[in-house]
Formats: sequence, structure tokens, C-alpha cells
Amino acid sequence: METKKLGFLIVGMSIILGFIMFSYMNQLNLQGQQLQCNPTKECQQVNSLLGTSHIAVGVLSFIFALGFYLLFFNKSEVDVSKYNDALEKIQEEKMQKTDEDKFNLLLRPLDGNERKVLMSVKEQEGVTQSTLKYRTNLSKAKVSQILMDFEKKNLVARKAKGKTYEVFLTENF
Repeated sequence: METKKLGFLIVGMSIILGFIMFSYMNQLNLQGQQLQCNPTKECQQVNSLLGTSHIAVGVLSFIFALGFYLLFFNKSEVDVSKYNDALEKIQEEKMQKTDEDKFNLLLRPLDGNERKVLMSVKEQEGVTQSTLKYRTNLSKAKVSQILMDFEKKNLVARKAKGKTYEVFLTENF
């Protein structure tokens, strides 16, 4: 809303200056009529000042028009909150894509079984080892061995839950 304030200020100042200029021009016209404007030095000064005042009125009109434009027609200011929300969403998507890229990069050197296990853990945080066994079609021992290797590499964390463990990805993802 800064342009509206600026527009009000410019329009107000140009109206005040306009009144001053027109009263000054009126006084010059009265002086010219009193002198009956013969080609005297005083008359030439009055005419010169009148010519200059007409240029000033033109400049003043331009300033008034600029203020009027800023006040009513300038739509350059927009609601930034819409763009902030969109920007946050884009940044969130970028972070999510970056996380997915990191995860996919991590999967590259792993063998097929390790990939299955890690993908299953990513799909469901807190998945139990027994559920992983069924999801990956691997033996209980193989799942346990893979998870122990991942724990050593600080990729997953296990938390006891009854007779089994819940498996979580670490903060690296």
C-alpha cells in the first residue's frame, strides 16, 4: 500500500502548489492590467513571469497526473502471502526430492535383498522385523542380519517391541 500513500501525498502537494501557482498567476495578470502593458520594462517582466508560470503549471499537471496514477491505477503491489505459500511449497517439494535422491543414491550399491528391506522400512516407519520378513519374502535370519549391518552403518535404528523389534530410518534421511 506504499504506492497509495505516495499517490495521496503527490496529489495533495500538487493541489496545494496548484492553488499557489494560480493565485500567483492571477496576481501577475492583475499587475499586467494595472500597467496596461505598454512595451515597458515592467510589462516585459510580467509577461516573462507569466510565460514561466505556464511552464510550471504544465510540470504541476504532470506531477498531479503521476499522483493520480499511483493512487488509482498502479497495481504493482500484490499479496505477497500467496507467493510465500507457493514458495514454501516449492521448497518443501525440493527438499522431499532431495531426500528421495539421497535415498536412491544410497540404494545403488546395495544388493536386491538389502534394497527390499530398506524400501520396506522407508514405506512404513516403525515396521516390525516380523512384518519385514513377510514383505520382503526373506528369512527371519536374513532380515535380522541385514538390519544389523544397517545399524552398524547408522542407516536404521531398532527399538524393542515385545518379542520383536520396530525398525526406523535414522535422521540421515
